[in-house]
Amino acid sequence: MNLDLSWILLGLPAAFILGWIASRLDLRQLRIENRRNPKAYFRGLNFLLNEQQDQAIDAFIEAVQNDPDTSELHFALGNLFRRRGEYERAVRVHEHLLARADLSEADRQRAQHALALDFLKAGLLDRADAALLKLEGTPFQAQARLARLANAERARDWPQAAAIARRLEDAEHGSFSSRLAHYLCEQAAAELARGDSTAALQLLQQAISTAPAAPRARIELARLQMQQKQAAEACATLEEALQACPSATPLIAAPLAQAAIAGGRTVNVLARLQAIYEQTPSLDVLEALVTLQAAAGSSSTSTRDWYAHHLEREPSLVAAAKWLAGEQLEHEQFHPQVPRALDHAVKPLTRYRCAACGFEAKQHFWQCPGCQAWDSYPARRVEEL
Repeated sequence: MNLDLSWILLGLPAAFILGWIASRLDLRQLRIENRRNPKAYFRGLNFLLNEQQDQAIDAFIEAVQNDPDTSELHFALGNLFRRRGEYERAVRVHEHLLARADLSEADRQRAQHALALDFLKAGLLDRADAALLKLEGTPFQAQARLARLANAERARDWPQAAAIARRLEDAEHGSFSSRLAHYLCEQAAAELARGDSTAALQLLQQAISTAPAAPRARIELARLQMQQKQAAEACATLEEALQACPSATPLIAAPLAQAAIAGGRTVNVLARLQAIYEQTPSLDVLEALVTLQAAAGSSSTSTRDWYAHHLEREPSLVAAAKWLAGEQLEHEQFHPQVPRALDHAVKPLTRYRCAACGFEAKQHFWQCPGCQAWDSYPARRVEEL
């Protein structure tokens, strides 16, 4: 018994010493790992700031391997993969985060949002929509709804887009009345393509009620009325559009001139457009005035005088080219070449330019083909901006 007690008395200090040594070794190893992780993290951050994404990814992967529980490193790594276009790897990173049971609710929502962005960038719209739906009721709800709205527009699912836009409007994220009117106009165009003019008419009237100050629905309605040989009604519709949206006058002027000529209202519309032109000169209004004067029986000289009058008010290469087209040059053999050269020079000036992305087009678009923004094209030509 004395022998056993002596061994116990000797063993206790030895166990204490061994435990102390082991704890010191563990602390030393922990310090080494803690020193290594920040170094890898800061090295990756330095590469990222220097736009060396390959080296940054390698550094972050090393840091994640040393400490798999670091969620911020996972987010940084996933974002880097997405920026590089490596969407599959980004998805794996964010799905790994979502699979962790110890992830906080805020980080889980953040990872879900990042995963939805991965699917969006990869063009996987169905999976993106499903991922965005899971963000309802989270701080990312507004962003998710806007992304779903863009998806619905891209898919030309106008009823779905309208439903999302109404939810955004109800949540006080801005007014979507103009965009809702565009959706109705798009549906009306689809009905017209199918030959159902009655349904198209109802949709356009609904669009006018939805956004009374928006010009598109009335312009589209007037076009439908002209197709149905209702020139007087089309003229009245376009005159209402002038009253409701004066800034869209350059877009309204040409169809209004055609409707006025067909409906026998040339003189009245000519007087109205002339009054508008005197207040705000515009190339499209100028062309409508020339068309109306020619239809009213004025001589070609008087119509050309409009271009000269415009040049007195505005320095316009487009108007100068129109005026020179009817001018007799001293050397008549060069007359065909000069207008042709001027027409070539003024073509870029007659385009429309998106105010959001700068995309230029020969025709006016209600939605930019480049950036998909609505109502980003001013009604005026490039020369007038």
